Amino acid sequence: MWHKAVGGPLTSVPEESWLRVIQEKHPDMLHLLQFPYNGEPPKRLVTAKPVTPTSLHFVRNHGGVPDIDADKWELKMDGPVKHPRTFSVADLQNEEVFPRMEKLVTVQCSGTRRVEQIRLYAGEGDEMINAPWADGANGTARYVGVSLKKVVKQCGGMAGGGKHLKFYGADTYFKQNEAMNYLVSVPWSKVKADEVMLAWEMNGEALPRIHGHPVRLVAMGYIGARSVKWVYRIRALPRPSRDVPLLQPAGRQAQPAPDHGDPDPGDAGELGHHVALGQAGRGPRGGASRSRGGRTAAGGRWPGRVEVSADGGFNWYAVPDGNLSGKHKFAWRTWELALPCDAEGWVEVVVRCWDNSINTQPPARAERLELGPARHEQPPPAERVQRQQVQGPDEAAARALRPPGPESRPPDPAHGLPHHDPRRVRRVLGRERTQGR
Repeated sequence: MWHKAVGGPLTSVPEESWLRVIQEKHPDMLHLLQFPYNGEPPKRLVTAKPVTPTSLHFVRNHGGVPDIDADKWELKMDGPVKHPRTFSVADLQNEEVFPRMEKLVTVQCSGTRRVEQIRLYAGEGDEMINAPWADGANGTARYVGVSLKKVVKQCGGMAGGGKHLKFYGADTYFKQNEAMNYLVSVPWSKVKADEVMLAWEMNGEALPRIHGHPVRLVAMGYIGARSVKWVYRIRALPRPSRDVPLLQPAGRQAQPAPDHGDPDPGDAGELGHHVALGQAGRGPRGGASRSRGGRTAAGGRWPGRVEVSADGGFNWYAVPDGNLSGKHKFAWRTWELALPCDAEGWVEVVVRCWDNSINTQPPARAERLELGPARHEQPPPAERVQRQQVQGPDEAAARALRPPGPESRPPDPAHGLPHHDPRRVRRVLGRERTQGR
């Protein structure tokens, strides 16, 4: 087990792990599971910045937080490689051998928004000891390290039909009454594309212990389960590893089309481009909601356009380019929009996105965010009564229902036309039918 392999035994694993939470995580973190620790930032802070502060980055652990001495840590590379060997942290940080790699990467747990899944499909996952993730199991950080491809090259390259690389994480979890290390694999093709790195720095500082100190794996564009923390061994394999249930079809994030067959389970970790998260809240002025969120795209692409609707997809408002964060191949783009919204009560805000290859999700897969009641925007009851006494109840009601004029609405960037209230559109269509157009 990990405590026999590296770092020495921990006498009080849960207590030691919780101490790391107190030392390294933000006080506003939402603690979903105390042990193994799982935590996420509150919704208001998830996309507050394009780069997630380290103390607010979500944590998904399967066991205790290992206490590893970086000076004693070694990475063992074996299996079908030409020259198996071990590397220390100093070896990996030798820039004469390994060029530095710096990448902005969004890591997402495949269980994000599980609480909504449980609400819609009761009994599918909630019977297990799983963290009830909301929107916070996403985080974007700037990692510094080396490409795993370069490390394999120092071992002479792959040999003997090696097509996958299996990673051993030092955290311990339990499966079928047995204690074991965390084990997953990725295809060699992913590594060969320079899309897997060994990182020792996160957002300009050494990796915190809770995030994989001293060295972790970062698999860009894959579900977070593939970015193994506390990695201490890498083994080449001819076939993908099936050591954990995450590699089974039910755990895939990006499903193939029915006519494309079942993909190699080693390729099943790619994030679907429909990944989205966000929040919406009413501002002090009536008729608008301040919506904010983040979008990622699959296959190393980036979101090129984000649109938001407050009426079920009847009218779409494009997020201006100036309200989108910068483009990065494996990172989200955060966005913010003052969304026109004249409805009362609960409103379903729909978000859709195109990537830079003009791929988008079908309407049924557009993301839906709930907007809370907006009664606080209405004048106090005494003021409304006074207004009705002065204007008369009919005029007051007419003012409340009257849509804003065209000058108060931004032009539709997709069509170059002013936005219309759905009720006005229906009245125009009705008049055209009457006139026989």
